[in-house]
Amino acid sequence: MMALVKPRVLVVDDELGVRRALQRGLTAEGMDVVVAGDGPSALRIALTGTFDVILLDIMLPGLSGYRVLERLRGEGVRTPVLLVSAKDGEVDQADGLDLGADGYLVKPFSFVVLVAQVRAVLRRGADEGSGRRLRLGQLVVDRGTREVSFGGVPVALSPREFAVLDTLAGRAGAVVTKDELLRAVWGDEQAATRNAVEVYVGYLRRKLDAAGADGIVRTVRGHGYLASTNEIDAALDPAGVPPR
Repeated sequence: MMALVKPRVLVVDDELGVRRALQRGLTAEGMDVVVAGDGPSALRIALTGTFDVILLDIMLPGLSGYRVLERLRGEGVRTPVLLVSAKDGEVDQADGLDLGADGYLVKPFSFVVLVAQVRAVLRRGADEGSGRRLRLGQLVVDRGTREVSFGGVPVALSPREFAVLDTLAGRAGAVVTKDELLRAVWGDEQAATRNAVEVYVGYLRRKLDAAGADGIVRTVRGHGYLASTNEIDAALDPAGVPPR
């Protein structure tokens, strides 16, 4: 299977202007960016394990960046995290690193330096992405073993069905077009047709529905397909969600 090449970044900051600026800048750098504006929302989205790196502000409403990071590591989510803060004290940085952060950026920071740090973290984590688990509510997609379960009960999928789910779950909360699925699952838009995508999404959806995971894989008319849950929907910042 040929993976979608854009690295996926979660930007968490309580300032709308900062979120939008970072989303525009990182998108221009070829990254797939999702944004969140508070701690609880960031935690719900990050627990999916679908991101390659998280830019996490420390001072957040509802739950601090420190506590978000602590909860992620406690749940076994190893997504690289770059903490962002106006605090530049040695103790603050040490606390963040002790909790499992992969780096610390002090505001105001240079966007060039931020991108360089993000790319460095992405390079270090490139070999780990294929083995991580993706979680959408009770649905777990294990990329290492290529196994799927819902509520702890295995869901048997064909290799092609797994590839479709892996692609959709890997961009949880975002729309994936039929052409993107063709490239990711079949490796070449000429190797299959859009009708084949529709057929395999149908196969996948029926198996998930039978397992009790109905409503996770959705059709977004005129755009493509989406893997999400009501909890993820509620956590996503409307400013960072692609049009549906």
